Amino acid sequence: MPDTLASLRGPVSCRRGAAPLGLTLIGETSEHPGERTELAFSAAAPADFPEALEGAVIERVGTHQYRIASAPREWLIEATAVHVHRDIAVPFYRALPPRRVPLAKRIFWRVVLALAATRTGLALLRRLRR
Repeated sequence: MPDTLASLRGPVSCRRGAAPLGLTLIGETSEHPGERTELAFSAAAPADFPEALEGAVIERVGTHQYRIASAPREWLIEATAVHVHRDIAVPFYRALPPRRVPLAKRIFWRVVLALAATRTGLALLRRLRR
């Protein structure tokens, strides 16, 4: 019975690479919308594999055999491993609020940027830098 690794929805970018990771699929999964997901196969890409797919289902069908199905075709790949990477930056930074910048630092940078906006201010900043 096949074991589904990922269901990529929408456009899927397919990159060929040098060994050991010969094929990488990049897209969004339906389980985690908005998060970029990469599946890197430790195998060479098939010669007839396209540069882009529209929606793809990746299943493990054997010990080292994987099926990539995208209408109207499917490919069987012999790979020693598949590495799944998800970009979790968006939910991570949504869960952690940004640290508030201290008042002294905000005032300092406002003054520096205001000085840098004028010729006289730039000359003053150059003198202070020496």
